[in-house]
Amino acid sequence: MMILKIGGSALTIKDANKPTIDEINLDRIAEEVSYYNDDMIIVHGAGSYGHIHAKKYAIGEKITNAQENLYKIEGLARTQASVQLLNYIVVEKLQEKGIPAVGIKPSSFIVTENQRITTCDTSTIERYIKEGFVPVIYGDAVLDKNDDIKFAIISGDQIITYFAKQLKANKVILSSDVDGIYTDNPRTNPEAKLVDIVTKDTKLTLTNNENQADVTGGMAGKVNELLSLAEEGIESLIINAEKEGNLKKAVSGQKVKGTLIK
Repeated sequence: MMILKIGGSALTIKDANKPTIDEINLDRIAEEVSYYNDDMIIVHGAGSYGHIHAKKYAIGEKITNAQENLYKIEGLARTQASVQLLNYIVVEKLQEKGIPAVGIKPSSFIVTENQRITTCDTSTIERYIKEGFVPVIYGDAVLDKNDDIKFAIISGDQIITYFAKQLKANKVILSSDVDGIYTDNPRTNPEAKLVDIVTKDTKLTLTNNENQADVTGGMAGKVNELLSLAEEGIESLIINAEKEGNLKKAVSGQKVKGTLIK
C-alpha cells in the first residue's frame, strides 16, 4: 500500500491573502496520480485554505481567558470549513480523472494531546481501501485533550506518519515544491546540492519554512516526521510535484529524482 502526500504548496497559491486554488497544478497532479497501480491513501496539505485561518486565530496556542476561547472556537470552525472545501475540490478533480476518491474529514475521527495524534480509528479507512476506493485525507484543525489549548492543527505530515505506522504502508511518497532535501536553501543558495539519502545520522542544516503563513513546521517538520517512520523500517521519498511527470512515475513504481529517507 502506498501513502501519497501532496503538499498544499503544490495545490494552492500559498502566498495568497485568501484561499486560492492552483487550477493548473491541480489538474496536472490529478492526471498524473491517475496512473497509480497500488492500494493508495492520498493525504494533502491545507495550503492557503488552512494556514491563513490557523495563523489568524492562533490555533494551538494557549488560551488565557473566556474571550480568547470564543475567538478560538470561531477559528476552529472557520479553519475546518475552509480545509474541507479544499478537500472537496481535490476529490472532485481526482474523480474527474477516473480515481475512485472519497474525502474523509480528519477532525471527525482524530483527537490530539499537546498537538500529537492520540485518538485515531483507522478502521473506516481500511474498509474503503479494501473495497477499492482511494481515501483522501488532509491537514485539519482538531480537538486537543490539553485544556490549556483545547484545539490543534494536525499537518498532513503527521497524518502520513501515523497512518503509515498503523497500516504498515509499503511505500510513502511526499511531494512538495522542491526536489527533496538540500544542503542549503536552493532558492537562496545556487550552490545548494540535493541530498540523495537521509538517515538519522545525516548532518543537515534545517530551518522551519520561511513562509510565516505555514504553521505546520516547514521542511524540518517533514524530515522529523519521516525519520520517525524510518525507525519503524518504513522508507519514504520526497519528490517535486511541480515537475511534470514526477508523480506519474512515483505512483506507477518508476524511479524518480528526490531524497530517500531511510
